[in-house]
Amino acid sequence: MATSKFYDALETREPAAREAALMQALAGQVRHARACTDAFAELLAAAPDRVDSRAALAALPVTRKHELLARQQHARLAGGNPFGGFSAIGWGPARRVFQSPGTLYEPEGSRADYWRMARAMHAAGFQAGELLHNSFSYHLTPAGSMMETGAHALGCTVFPGGVGNTELQLQAIHELRPQGYVGTPSFLKIMLDKSEGQALSIRKAMVSGEAFPASLRDWLIERGVQGYQCYATADIGLIAYETSAREGLVIDEGVIVEIVRPGTGDPVPEGEVGELVVTTLNPDYPLIRFGTGDLSAILPGACPTGRTNQRIKGWMGRADQSAKVKGMFVHASQIAELLRRFPEAKRGRLVVEGEMASDRMTLKLEVAEAAEGLATRVTEALRDITKLRGDVQLMAPGSLPNDGRVIEDLRKFD
Repeated sequence: MATSKFYDALETREPAAREAALMQALAGQVRHARACTDAFAELLAAAPDRVDSRAALAALPVTRKHELLARQQHARLAGGNPFGGFSAIGWGPARRVFQSPGTLYEPEGSRADYWRMARAMHAAGFQAGELLHNSFSYHLTPAGSMMETGAHALGCTVFPGGVGNTELQLQAIHELRPQGYVGTPSFLKIMLDKSEGQALSIRKAMVSGEAFPASLRDWLIERGVQGYQCYATADIGLIAYETSAREGLVIDEGVIVEIVRPGTGDPVPEGEVGELVVTTLNPDYPLIRFGTGDLSAILPGACPTGRTNQRIKGWMGRADQSAKVKGMFVHASQIAELLRRFPEAKRGRLVVEGEMASDRMTLKLEVAEAAEGLATRVTEALRDITKLRGDVQLMAPGSLPNDGRVIEDLRKFD
């Protein structure tokens, strides 16, 4: 049960105590995943018997969404496990099953607050005894259930508005007078715009599913609504959530987050932008090193609210970058391979310019000390890896922006 300020004592643990608990849980989760799922029995076959450190975790393979999809599709065609061997539960223990674009399927187990959303909703100010208007979808995708089960764990009542039917949803808000809203920020704005001057009872909101710029946050505040965002996926559930400090998103207590160099599984230094990789401690769907494909970065220090877990900057774009150059795709993983060959290069970015049919590639590398002939060797490696010709530009450390971009396509196609 939530306390007045924090959801539970986990949020204010000493960081060292949290890390020790997470690493102990990680060791058990890896053993469980190998023993109870066919997919991880194969993917982690070469892993050590005990994985109980960040370094040991970083040595495991990253599973990305396209690999998850491929295994699911293959298993379904063969009449096997519809979850591709990643789920540790089947029909019965799985209360619901949801569908994401692709098509991917995710199980929902029977535990209360299965997606762990109550923690984020508490941080947004939701309290027991309140009525919440939930405008996330209740069919196909899990967002509606994510929010509803979290609200129930807090002791809230939920009106399942779902998506669309704006006039009917507005009627319900006027007549039921909910204190809170959960859904996309854009739909909340639509309803406020269409209320035609009639004041709405909503004073707090948990939003997700799309960008929540500061301009919209301030627009809502001007109309008496305090809106907070959370970052969640259909595969993992809650990953991080905003607090009243509004300084980044605090990582949930039920996941282990890494930031890795796009195209690799290699962790980057704190503060550097990279792909957000998540290991969930959910025993029903034990995804280990799941690559979200989203860019973010770890913020230094702790949250001013007193929560002691790490914080991320939030969503900063997509990590699965590629560009088609002279009819051939160049991927972030290829640039990562090139950087592995030249460890003196700390950061790299492939810039693609030109007009249709006259593409030009320039690989920009940050190098502290360039050995003689380095640019020539890198040029040859670039052609070897991508099968394309390109120029190489050596730059001083810190010259490239810290935005996670590995491939920058500056071409304009009219």
